[in-house]
Amino acid sequence: MPDQIFPEPTVGVFIFNKSGEMLLLKSHKFPGKYVVPGGHVELGERIEEAAVREAKEETGLDIYDLNFINFQQFIYDPSFWKKRHFIFFDYACKADSLEVQLNDEAEEHVWVKLEAALHLPLDSYTRTSVEKIIKGNLS
Repeated sequence: MPDQIFPEPTVGVFIFNKSGEMLLLKSHKFPGKYVVPGGHVELGERIEEAAVREAKEETGLDIYDLNFINFQQFIYDPSFWKKRHFIFFDYACKADSLEVQLNDEAEEHVWVKLEAALHLPLDSYTRTSVEKIIKGNLS
């Protein structure tokens, strides 16, 4: 990938099943940490469309009922495997299926209750959004 010229808009997708559990993934991009599915917003794509697409690509799940959580700035944080400047747009949503089909970016997955997630090694940005969801401070 060429040197980055501008910040990259990305989506984070906090997927909840019918039991109220949230999907977390482990990825080589955030070594040793749990994160949520997500990725870049493509040219000509709305942020919500990117969330639906990324969820499907990374988990095989069809999501719905998207609710904006927050945005976060990620500026050359060493927790990521590459030096990058991202702007994260995080969304909470629902999925009916529990059958996760991971793509090659994810190493493993787990469904957990929100409070239990806080006891796992979460990426700091994922943790911030989980805490915001728990407090009920969704936009």
